[in-house]
Amino acid sequence: MTLWKSDEELFAIAERELFTCVVGDVMDKMKLAHQYLPPAVRPLRDDMILLGRAMPVLSGDVFEERVQGSANALSAKPFGLMLEALDDLRPNEIYVNTGSSPRNAMWGEMMSTRAIKLGARGAVLNGYVRDTRAILALNYPTFSFGSYGQDSAPRYKVYDFRVPIEIGGVSIRPGDILFGDVDGVLVVPFDAEAEVFSRALEKARSEKTVKRDLENGVSAVETFARHGIM
Repeated sequence: MTLWKSDEELFAIAERELFTCVVGDVMDKMKLAHQYLPPAVRPLRDDMILLGRAMPVLSGDVFEERVQGSANALSAKPFGLMLEALDDLRPNEIYVNTGSSPRNAMWGEMMSTRAIKLGARGAVLNGYVRDTRAILALNYPTFSFGSYGQDSAPRYKVYDFRVPIEIGGVSIRPGDILFGDVDGVLVVPFDAEAEVFSRALEKARSEKTVKRDLENGVSAVETFARHGIM
């Protein structure tokens, strides 16, 4: 029996009580030991919290904005399916994009504005973003390699979306939960989410007792013996 009845309730509880470290620790115990995205994927601002369902987007490199007569009709289409992917975002989803080289921005102000209007909850890019000041002003949770203004149009196209992807060897499927904070971005598989978050809440609440013991002068050895966590 979970403590939440909807994604909105789960995300509110997690934002209030959890952080990625405790969720990652719980998944380690569950043998889900490779769920953190690479540490290069960072929040644009340290206080940003990311929580939502993954909407994976697959992209690739190009070297011209438009190429006519190609074997692939997308070669003649600027950005490929990027705009269609953006418009397909649903409430509580996170746009998560990988596949192309990190040589241009993959996200910006206008995409953030559209995503907010659609009720999306953030963006994760295996690469760079631009329009950084505008995204910060919008307070839209955005996790990436950092800021780089180079345009994507002649360098990048989206080839598919709502398909399984990998970032740094971590599998991301449509509907998996992404949880990000200053310590990184975790992927919580949708078929394990109830157990992961239930155990994480139990651990986070127990850690308050551990902290109280340490503040009261109990040794680290004794505290660990009492509670089994540190």
